[in-house]
Amino acid sequence: MGKLARGTSSLKTMVAAGSALMALGVAVPVLLASAPVHAAQRAGPDDGQISDFYRSRGGRPLWFAPDAGPAAPALLQLLATSQADHLNPRRYNIRGVERAIGDARSGNPAAVQRAEQTLSAAFVAYAQDLKHDPAVGVIYVDQELKPTPPTAMELLTAASRASSLSDYVQQMRWMNPIYAKLRQALASRVYSNPAQYRLLSLNLERARVLPSGNGRFVIVNPPAARLYMYENGQVVDSMRVVAGRTDPIAQTPMMNAFIRYVALNPYWNSPPDITSRKLAPTILKEGRAYFTKRGYDVVDQFGPNAHVLDPMSVDWHAVAAGRVQVKLRQRPGPANSMGKMKFMFPNEQGIWLHDTPEREKIEDAGRLESNGCVRLEDAPRFARWLFNGQPPRTQGARPEQKVNLPTPVPLYITYLTAVPSGTSIVYFDDFYGKDRAQERQFASR
Repeated sequence: MGKLARGTSSLKTMVAAGSALMALGVAVPVLLASAPVHAAQRAGPDDGQISDFYRSRGGRPLWFAPDAGPAAPALLQLLATSQADHLNPRRYNIRGVERAIGDARSGNPAAVQRAEQTLSAAFVAYAQDLKHDPAVGVIYVDQELKPTPPTAMELLTAASRASSLSDYVQQMRWMNPIYAKLRQALASRVYSNPAQYRLLSLNLERARVLPSGNGRFVIVNPPAARLYMYENGQVVDSMRVVAGRTDPIAQTPMMNAFIRYVALNPYWNSPPDITSRKLAPTILKEGRAYFTKRGYDVVDQFGPNAHVLDPMSVDWHAVAAGRVQVKLRQRPGPANSMGKMKFMFPNEQGIWLHDTPEREKIEDAGRLESNGCVRLEDAPRFARWLFNGQPPRTQGARPEQKVNLPTPVPLYITYLTAVPSGTSIVYFDDFYGKDRAQERQFASR
């Protein structure tokens, strides 16, 4: 975190830093009051686990260890400004924490022991409160990727293993770096007007579901039209993407899922609205030649058991008018909308990442032109990363060749219109209207 206190500041000063968030007048408290503040109703941390943690390390201190640096006052700063997290600072015994820090400065072993328990309890309560589902419309395809509070033992053990406890606390490394930097911007008032404050607050809630830790994962952000590959908490590669159009039926949803396999030589299954609106009128003009020239089949179902039907048995006038739906798929080939591969995280919404032959759309500045799926700038490069440098190769021309990943990789399709960039925040247009909808949702609570 930015310029946190380097010594034990007074509680009055700390609370004043938190209260500075209210400086923008009416617009600020409305959002804070309506955002989730259910922390105060939760049970406290597991005191038994905290005691077990200290027993496991022979009673050695954590917060007042010789190499702890300014970790204790840094924690106090976070607790005192927890309004920035849409939490209630009164939950975290700030006065008790401040007194404990002051008492521990005497070096008295009993005072240090009491302070250790007090700070660890406050830290666990705060860190657990940050890890919850913000209820902003994320689809959890895999429930393991839904944010849940870690145990007290998990939190304290991770903190004890940090190379620098003060850095660990100041940078909130139990959260995703995007969350930590948006939170820092809020607490440090790095915004110019009430509108920017609201955007930071709204995006902070979405960033709450992003992962922490050193594992490999992928983030796709449609407003930025980019995909990011993470390892060890850092972006190791990124690329441009084309996400869903702005009309409601084509928007790319927020979604957490494991990428489980790649399909080589994929089919493209045309969505019903695309078949009706775009394909059927052309079929009416070109007739049977359309299917031969463009590589389409009419099938009785999508999937491996599909049977090809006679396309001329279909009432294409009724399809174009939206009265009849038909299953239309495009065979693998140079013109296939999926390109040479698609990356699968099976979901009911039919969303996936895929290659594309339409390179010109990758060059488009807006890059919101798909039917909901995400087209990749460089699918082979992404495959190399997913498969640890050894991407799968097609075996002949057989369609839909499934190759499982060595280990499923978490994917987080998010919607961030305020994104940290160095020491500043970059803002993107609210193409899908989620900022406006989420603000109304908070205001109605």
